[in-house]
Amino acid sequence: MSVRVHVEKERCVGAGMCALTAPGVFTQDDDGFSEVLPGQEDGGGDPLVREAVRACPVRAVTVED
Repeated sequence: MSVRVHVEKERCVGAGMCALTAPGVFTQDDDGFSEVLPGQEDGGGDPLVREAVRACPVRAVTVED
């Protein structure tokens, strides 16, 4: 199954829940906003990616199948 993981920068408030939940896929930039790690746009097979989507308090993280 191919997925695409995305962080909507305009919506992100820097809570960091995605990076805490799936640190192999997400990180925070120098300003504290979340972003997908380079090369992990497909989620890297990490089973916690969907949990990271649910953990985002402002729904800035999405996974498209």
